[in-house]
Amino acid sequence: MKKFILIIFAILAFYLNVFSETNYPFEVKIYGQGSQNIIFIPGWGCSGDVWNETVKQLEGNNKCYVLTMKGFAGLKPETSPALMNWVQSIADYIKENEITKPVIIGHSIGGGMAMMLAAKYPSLISKIIVVDALPALGALNDTTFKAQENPDCSEYVKQFTSMNDEQFHLMQINSIPGLMNDTAHREQVVQWTVQSDRNTLAMIFCQYLNTDMREMISEITCPSLILLEGYFVNIKPLISEQYKNLKTAELKFATKGLHFVMYDDTQWYLDQIDNFLKF
Repeated sequence: MKKFILIIFAILAFYLNVFSETNYPFEVKIYGQGSQNIIFIPGWGCSGDVWNETVKQLEGNNKCYVLTMKGFAGLKPETSPALMNWVQSIADYIKENEITKPVIIGHSIGGGMAMMLAAKYPSLISKIIVVDALPALGALNDTTFKAQENPDCSEYVKQFTSMNDEQFHLMQINSIPGLMNDTAHREQVVQWTVQSDRNTLAMIFCQYLNTDMREMISEITCPSLILLEGYFVNIKPLISEQYKNLKTAELKFATKGLHFVMYDDTQWYLDQIDNFLKF
C-alpha cells in the first residue's frame, strides 16, 4: 500500500512539473533539470511542440520551459488576447516561479516577445535568441511605417472568422510553402493553425503587425543572437537598419530555407544555439 501511495505521488509530481497553473495566458511543459533555464516561445498559431528537436538537443544540460499560448494549437482562448499582456504574463511567471536569469528563445511573434521581455525587464533575462523575427515587421515593405497605439483589428477578425473551416484550411495549405521548405512538418504546422482560435490569430497578428520595437530594443543589454532565414541576406542593409539600436545583436543568416529555420536548416540552427549558449 505504501509503495502504491508513493507511485501516485510521483505521478502527481510529474504532472505538476509539466503543466503550469492556468491563470497565465499560456500552458507550460517543463523538460530537463539543468542549471541553466531556457524559456521557449512559439510563433503565430504554433504549439510549443515546434521546439521538440531543439529541446531534445538542450534538455540534457538545461531546464526547458516550453510555452503554448492560449488560443493557439487547440488551447482554450482568452476573451481578449493582447500581445503586451502576454509579455507581462511571461515576466510574472518568471518572477513568481523564481526562474533565475532564463534564456528566452522565440520564433516569429515569439521572437518579438523575446525582444520585448529583454527590453522591458533587462534584469530578468540572461540572453535572448530570436528566430526569424524583426523589430518592425510592418516597416519591411513600408519605409513610412508608424505603429498605431490602439490598432483597429476588426477587419482582421472579420476576415479570419468569416471563412468556413474548409476555406481557412485551404488558406493555410496554400501559405505554408512560402514559410517552410521542409515537407515533413508542413501538415503539422497547418493543423496547429487550423486548430487555433480565429479571433486570437487575428488579434495577435494585427497587434504584432502594428508593433515597432526599433527604438525599444536599445534598452536590451543582454547578449542577443538573431537567426534569420536565408532570404534576408539579400536585403541585409534593411535588416541591419532595423536592428541598429540593438547593440548586443549578433545577426546570423541561415544557409538555406524559409521562415521555419528550425526545420529548414536544422543543423546550422542547432549549431548556432549551442555555440551561443556556451559563452
